[in-house]
Amino acid sequence: MATYTNIQGQNILIVSSDPANPTIGQVWYNTTSNTLKAYADVGAWATGGNLSSSKSRNAGAGTQTAALDIGGLPAPTNNQTAEYDGTSWTAGGNLGTGRHELGGCGTQTTALAFGGETPGGYTTATEEYNGTAWTGGGAMPAPISNLGSAGTQTSALGFGGFPVITATNEYNGTSWTAGGNLATGRQSLAGAGTQTSALAAGGLVTPSNITEEYDGTSWTAGGNLNVGRYFLAGCGTQTSALVFGGDATPNLKATELYDGTSWSTGGALITGRLQGAGAGTQTAGLAIGGSTDATEEFTGGNATITLTTS
Repeated sequence: MATYTNIQGQNILIVSSDPANPTIGQVWYNTTSNTLKAYADVGAWATGGNLSSSKSRNAGAGTQTAALDIGGLPAPTNNQTAEYDGTSWTAGGNLGTGRHELGGCGTQTTALAFGGETPGGYTTATEEYNGTAWTGGGAMPAPISNLGSAGTQTSALGFGGFPVITATNEYNGTSWTAGGNLATGRQSLAGAGTQTSALAAGGLVTPSNITEEYDGTSWTAGGNLNVGRYFLAGCGTQTSALVFGGDATPNLKATELYDGTSWSTGGALITGRLQGAGAGTQTAGLAIGGSTDATEEFTGGNATITLTTS
């Protein structure tokens, strides 16, 4: 009969306190509580309310129960905004500049949309949302699309993208200024975090599993994704991020969670997707569109669990 050591290649630890930084699948016996424990993925996706139509290359903002879907394709919907209440989507105010492959961040009532591609080409347009209508903000330094985004309406970050694929730009609520360039330029990447503590994951680059962390001044290498991909979506913070979907294979379902050091595998999406948007947090994430009208809600994450017998 196979033993745990044969299967996992390691023994069950006997410890008086739970490990500080366990890895997925690690099992140990806690002599203080007299319990057998493990560190496991307990996150899963559930079906949410559908968008009014299939969307791709859109941007997201907000939380799982108060989200915003911004722009995207097909062309007739590229100026539309939709608001999610945790159950269903309703129409919001239209963008002044319809576009896809744009950046988005902030909350449902204080969001920011910037860059992207219009029917006439790439744009520098920035717009601010107040929960009802969009108004013009400061233009980006250069027209750009397929970029990563993070932050808030008054403290935003845009990074990577096409055609300026290494640039990072910071928004203060009025104007954009240059930040530190990505070490590895790429487009079609996922972003998470804040202007001073951001995460850039994946993207159209070789290898496509690269992660970088931003401290408000410069980017440094983070832990590599387990599944390299581009056209993925993300949400959360630099030390507690979630990424999902993408184009490693068409309509990928893979989900990964970041703890500030390394990525671990999470529960797979119900509907594989690429070129979609993300919102929320690692433990309450939202997947919006992505060549589909499907919305999915992620609950949970990696956690220590107590093992019992029945």
